Amino acid sequence: MKSDDDLVTSRGLTVPASALEWVFTRSAGAGGQNVNKVSTKVVLRVPRSEIRGRAILLERIAEALPDTITVSSQTSRSQWRNRQLCLTRLAERIDEAAAPPPPSRRATKPSRGAVQRRLDSKKKHSEKKAGRRTEW
Repeated sequence: MKSDDDLVTSRGLTVPASALEWVFTRSAGAGGQNVNKVSTKVVLRVPRSEIRGRAILLERIAEALPDTITVSSQTSRSQWRNRQLCLTRLAERIDEAAAPPPPSRRATKPSRGAVQRRLDSKKKHSEKKAGRRTEW
């Protein structure tokens, strides 16, 4: 059943709030005494099997992401802000993995001008090297 706390990505994939595993630890870096006292670093883990959505998107995710998706943030001095950053990064990773592969490049024939420029360049290079040669 859908909850207001569930994470919904832009591609329509849903991660239930109950599947989000939060871990809070002390952060590294700037922050003065706050760093030593408050657990502001946030690590978010989600089992890939808990993601809900269309079958084709889930297949793409299965190919691109590990069984347990882990996202962490310690950039902010606020635990709440780091939680929001983790949710945003998780949604971005899931959407990126669910994106369709780019279309394959179609080989095209070089234009007549491109072929002519290439041949002119080769001829010029050949003449330059021939000019360096000495006769014995």
